[in-house]
Amino acid sequence: MKLYYTPGACSLSPHIALLEAGLPYDLVKVDLRAKKLENGDDFLAVNPKGQVPALALDSGELVTEGPIIIQMIADKVSAKNLAPARDSAERYKLLEWLNFITTELHKNLGPMFSPVLKDDAKAFFKDRTMGKFKYLETQLAGRDYLMGKQFTVADGYLFTMLMWATDRLGFDLSGMPNLMAYKARIAARPKVQEALKKEGLMKAAA
Repeated sequence: MKLYYTPGACSLSPHIALLEAGLPYDLVKVDLRAKKLENGDDFLAVNPKGQVPALALDSGELVTEGPIIIQMIADKVSAKNLAPARDSAERYKLLEWLNFITTELHKNLGPMFSPVLKDDAKAFFKDRTMGKFKYLETQLAGRDYLMGKQFTVADGYLFTMLMWATDRLGFDLSGMPNLMAYKARIAARPKVQEALKKEGLMKAAA
């Protein structure tokens, strides 16, 4: 498999999933602004969406959209319990979390990186996202991970969003001890550390 990624982008989530799964893969770095690969090739020829992550399977098929990619990774190594069994009640709970992260966090945080977005618009998105983090703070009370005691691929995705918020966008989540303890817990996982190191993000994770 081949993961097309940009350091610190949402592709960090499937990168973490691949390492936690113990699956062999190659990393291909993408310049998202130029839509170019490191060798100069056109990324749009690989993924017409022009976005990361994109996962090229050994079959030649390309899978896009992070929440789908990480479930595929988890299902390849079901014994590692990175996602509950398909069709189980717990799997639908995982889907609920993935949908929450992608629509309520990812899609609100993403615009804040835009250099043309005005401050009042950024303030709107920040306020909106803080409300979602407050909800997470209540949900993580007494839990190690989103699904309870078991780390799943949803945790790698939420961790990526928390890194965006606190390390790159200046969110102050110090008043949310459950959320900050959760972020530290994920960051301490050896495979998460490995992903951060491979993407040159160790300082950002500190």
